[in-house]
Amino acid sequence: MSDIEPRLTSLAHGGGCGCKIAPDVLQSILASTPRTAAFADLMVGTETSDDAAVWRLNDQQALVATTDFFMPMVDDPFDFGRIAAANALSDVYAMGATPIFALAIVGMPVGKLSPQTIGRVLEGGASVCAEAGVPVAGGHSIDSLEPIYGLVALGLTHPDRVLTNRGARAGDALILTKGLGVGVLSAAYKQGRLEAGGYEALIGSTTRLNTPGPKLAAMDGVHAVTDVTGFGLLGHALEMARGAGLTVEIDADAPVLLDGAPALAKAGVRTGASVRNWAAYGGAVTLDAELPEWRRDLLTDPQTSGGLLIAVAPEAAEAVMALVQDLGFASARRVGRVREGEPAVIVKAGA
Repeated sequence: MSDIEPRLTSLAHGGGCGCKIAPDVLQSILASTPRTAAFADLMVGTETSDDAAVWRLNDQQALVATTDFFMPMVDDPFDFGRIAAANALSDVYAMGATPIFALAIVGMPVGKLSPQTIGRVLEGGASVCAEAGVPVAGGHSIDSLEPIYGLVALGLTHPDRVLTNRGARAGDALILTKGLGVGVLSAAYKQGRLEAGGYEALIGSTTRLNTPGPKLAAMDGVHAVTDVTGFGLLGHALEMARGAGLTVEIDADAPVLLDGAPALAKAGVRTGASVRNWAAYGGAVTLDAELPEWRRDLLTDPQTSGGLLIAVAPEAAEAVMALVQDLGFASARRVGRVREGEPAVIVKAGA
């Protein structure tokens, strides 16, 4: 191995949740996958593209299981590990569960990266798991062409408190707990155009654990939750609309934008995944004619370890806002609503 190691991001063709297969392609792949037989205790499977699988253990416990992994979006191995672990644990929180332990998924180009660098990736992931109060209890590793890291994450909740992305009701308010722009910031990072403040915003957002999940599950009026990741706000809102059989309206100007993201988006910085996302929505997303292209790019921007999108009865919305802001999510905002109509997303400018 050379004494000078390559940048982590130089070894990967993509990074973070921007690595996801486009939603329309994924749907096509899954359509040809044989359906499994019905299992009475499988509460949540693949039917509505939810964040994790849920298996009823008994009358008091349901097991939430998920896996998530990707290639690096930053060069610091410790930060890469932290981001990937927070992103994987997010799916457990989004289902209203409390994580109990994790397993590491590791694929590394051993001939190009030192054991010390690979070890720092694992240390970063373990540090976030420790913050969540769970051990990394094992895992599996392979020698791969591109660096890959992530987790299998397991959690527990009460069967009656499972949160899904399909329970939204007409009249619900929509709350998003984090700002948008992770994909734009990571693209600028790879181009050498990201300033220190932007990097700080990127790391701060992607390593923040979505801990409100279990508390939301215990609140009256919370009807649906999903985390906003690789398909962008509009893509995950569309999944919520299809799951409920209702129309979702998004106020384009409502979400907070991460530091540096608006200027970069206006300058034309965006990810290939953002373009693929927009193409994949297949006409089910309608934009206000006055919406500028840079704003659309941020609404379709892939969010690695993004915020929770919460559908909540309007009378409970203030309580939810107070909860998430008290837990440190200062960027939480009401970003739209749910109404009767065809399963689709309508984006309003200047709302």
